[in-house]
Amino acid sequence: MLRIPLRLLLFLCSFSLLAQEYFPKNDGVKTTNSNYTAFTNAKIYITPSQVIDNGTLLIKDGKVVASGSQVTIPKNTTIVNIEGKSIYPSFIDMFSDFGVEKPKRESGGGRSPQYNPTRTGYYWNDHVMPENHAISKFGFDSKKAKELLEAGFGVVNTHIQDGIVRGTGTLVALNTEGGNDMTILEQNSGQYFSFSKSVTSRQSYPGSIMGSMALLRQLYLDAEWYAKGNSSTKDLSIEALNQNKNLVQIFDAGSRANALRADKVGDQFGIQYIILGGGDEYERINEVKATNAAFILPVDFQDAYDVENVYLSQSLALSDMRAWNQEPSNPKVLADNNITFAFTTHDLKSPKEFKAKLMKAIEYGLSKEKALEALTTTPAKLLGKSSEIGNLNKGAYANFLITSGDIFDKKTKVYENWVQGTQTVVNDMTSKDIRGDYEFNLAGESYKMTLKGELSKLSSEITSDDKKRGSKVSYDDDWLSIAMTTKDSTTQEFVRLVANVSQGNNLNGKALFPNGNEMTFYAKKLGSKSTDKTDDDQEKDDDDDDEVKVKKVIPVTYPNMAYGFKELPKQETLLFKNATVWTNESEGILEQTDVLVKNGKIVKIGTNLSDSSATVIDATGKHLTSGVIDEHSHIAAASINEGGQNSSAEVSIEDVIDDEDIDIYRNLAGGVTTIQILHGSANPIGGRSAIIKLKWGEDAQDLIFKDSPKFIKFALGENVKQSNWSSFERFPQTRMGVEQLYIDYFSRAKAYDALKKSGKPYRKDIEMEVLSEILNKERFISCHSYVQSEINMLMKVAEQFNFNINTFTHILEGYKVADKMVEHGVGGSTFSDWWAYKYEVNDAIPYNAAIMHNAGVVVAINSDDGEMSRRLNQEAAKAVKYGGISEEDAWKFVTLNPAKLLHIDDKVGSIKVGKDADLVLWSDHPLSIYAKAEKTIIEGVTYFDIKRDEMMRSQIKKEKAELINEMLLAKNKGLKTQPIKKKEKDQMHCDYIDHESH
Repeated sequence: MLRIPLRLLLFLCSFSLLAQEYFPKNDGVKTTNSNYTAFTNAKIYITPSQVIDNGTLLIKDGKVVASGSQVTIPKNTTIVNIEGKSIYPSFIDMFSDFGVEKPKRESGGGRSPQYNPTRTGYYWNDHVMPENHAISKFGFDSKKAKELLEAGFGVVNTHIQDGIVRGTGTLVALNTEGGNDMTILEQNSGQYFSFSKSVTSRQSYPGSIMGSMALLRQLYLDAEWYAKGNSSTKDLSIEALNQNKNLVQIFDAGSRANALRADKVGDQFGIQYIILGGGDEYERINEVKATNAAFILPVDFQDAYDVENVYLSQSLALSDMRAWNQEPSNPKVLADNNITFAFTTHDLKSPKEFKAKLMKAIEYGLSKEKALEALTTTPAKLLGKSSEIGNLNKGAYANFLITSGDIFDKKTKVYENWVQGTQTVVNDMTSKDIRGDYEFNLAGESYKMTLKGELSKLSSEITSDDKKRGSKVSYDDDWLSIAMTTKDSTTQEFVRLVANVSQGNNLNGKALFPNGNEMTFYAKKLGSKSTDKTDDDQEKDDDDDDEVKVKKVIPVTYPNMAYGFKELPKQETLLFKNATVWTNESEGILEQTDVLVKNGKIVKIGTNLSDSSATVIDATGKHLTSGVIDEHSHIAAASINEGGQNSSAEVSIEDVIDDEDIDIYRNLAGGVTTIQILHGSANPIGGRSAIIKLKWGEDAQDLIFKDSPKFIKFALGENVKQSNWSSFERFPQTRMGVEQLYIDYFSRAKAYDALKKSGKPYRKDIEMEVLSEILNKERFISCHSYVQSEINMLMKVAEQFNFNINTFTHILEGYKVADKMVEHGVGGSTFSDWWAYKYEVNDAIPYNAAIMHNAGVVVAINSDDGEMSRRLNQEAAKAVKYGGISEEDAWKFVTLNPAKLLHIDDKVGSIKVGKDADLVLWSDHPLSIYAKAEKTIIEGVTYFDIKRDEMMRSQIKKEKAELINEMLLAKNKGLKTQPIKKKEKDQMHCDYIDHESH
């Protein structure tokens, strides 16, 4: 058996990897090296759970031949004794853009949108590009490969990170000596998706997350139709999508909320995505687990905020402060819940940051075995490559790391990273560790010297007579060279020291002076000192107790922000005693009345009620009402408008409910229990609505009103014809055009519905499905409206197609057409006293609600505003002033009447036995400006309590103070901090447009 110095291995082991075997060779002989290489006496992690303490790894031709404690070593073997060292499988990053040039943003544009695609023969949307292949854009990046190799990675799954459907990825081995014939492990390794548009196209649609979801749904439906041979035209994009459907499907979600949205789309079509998470999965771990998805986790944990400025720190949201504390626990939480995950370097500024970030996750409780799985066996399994990568079993690629010890120890060094049998030296493991303190004498002067830092980047500190001398050091191949300044600081002269360190601990060599003289140099090494720390290690970790404090994880609340519940409130049996009860029924207002709530329902109304199991609430001198209902709201949604087309019936607000919107809690504090979240007014035919109950703390799906009727938003007026957008590209541009658009769409929907009902084959179109529901009176329209002429027009269009408009919302000229509204059977949901805020509302008057009500229209007062919705009780009171409406009828404007308009008045809107216990206990007359909602209850659960609110405020103040102290401590320890950036909450209205391509 042959023993060869390690430095020759790179040359000897690479012969067989240099060219494909059938290629001619004209630059030398073609005979290849056929020797084995054996690494002996190592601790070998064959897999994370299979560890050999004193084993041998035998490799040949870039593959593992054998690994274990009893390996037979052939005669023609190069043996490398690495006693005391460890071998691990090289890491795998399955979400990368390695070697793929970042797509460039399309130039030009301004406010003129692009509605049509730029391509023919492909799908109608430029942001759908399954025909793209990373391999066609790939070029091996040696510089980036070096960074990844030094971080421990041997294989990356790269792709074009652009578009909603991004095409296929390519699995690449980071073999710096091989060509694509060796490094490309899988040409098409997966199909990638996201909710983000391509930067290479200015096509407007989709302009929202819900638009992206709708686009994906329609794409999958079209792909099924196309696969059956029903299409009369060729679509290269759909063909590619269908060809790629058996590949791994990877979705770039980037957040917990978007992960759930992506899974919702996938479940509809039987697709299980592997999801790139956002690091916040721990906030709703049960919902995340229910996806049954595997996750790819970034480790770009937030840095502490720089909170030294007292005033700036006051603007920090508790949720942002918690993220710094909680994010590193995310991998452990997923592991504890048996959720499969792999790690990625995605979103890190450099792969150099990876180990420190990963170490933080381990400090927060992630087991080392699970961490190693997430870097090796798990990504290999998810990619379907368990037999080839991620382990050191026989037949796998010889992708492995040689380390000084436990790879998850801060002091452990990666010596070498072998990929397909090709060696990359990260730190020379034959280099002697010469770091430490020395003393020496030169020309009668005494010196003290410290060598520190990483061996590959040594630094030196030299002092004489307590004065520091400038010095520079280099260390290579057992030779140390030092240049230090002379004692005379007025000259730029240097003394050069050179020594060989192969013998003993002391330094022996020569000193060369500026005048050319030489003398013997001898430096004696003193007692050991901790000088082997890297800059990252030296983050002032002198106080272990302080480090433990930083690792204390604040418990998650629901939602995980200010005013979130540590435990979700439970349904109770409640007995309100001696209240003034506003029934909204024929009984009217009842004085000194009791109301019993049980199992989420109102079960008794009367006097002298009792129930031994009930919590008794003394409501003497207080008013009990049904919960306020806002017919027109835009809170609690991640998107409001999909304005990329003139019709967006295919999108749904239910897809983008934001269960963390603080306006939910604020509305509860104003007595609101139910809202309709409407699509905006960017187009004549908007998206579908979401009717939700404000169950603060529940997840998005549990907010949706059970068995709620189907609604859609339509719009008329300035917004839909883009009067104020400086855009002239999209039809319609006039009010006349709006009418024609409706006629066109409903004519098409009528034909579509007829074809569907005929039993003949048809292409399922989500937009036409929704419009057909309107024609079939299965879906109701809430229409944004102002001007009487357009109100008349839409009623006539509806009558032409034999359906009714359900609600005109805003309807500020409703008083002009109240009689026609009654005749048509449409309700009006209006503002109390808004007028003259834009041209088309110049004729608005505050008596509008009263006039419509007196004419027989079912009238509601809405907010269309996250602030106004908190005081809809006061908005209702204005109807008493403007028009002399009775107090009871005015109160119905924000309770029973909006319930009627939403077709949910059988469940909510009044206090009646059998209805949902959605109640508000007011401190005063509910129409009074002095009234406060003391308790807001939904289905027997108290979601807002004014006394609990006071306690929460105190707890929030205390928690923020503790976190600020921890952040100050982190900064004092030398940890990185980030500046505070003030965040303004978006206030969404009808005309709100997403700022970015999500």
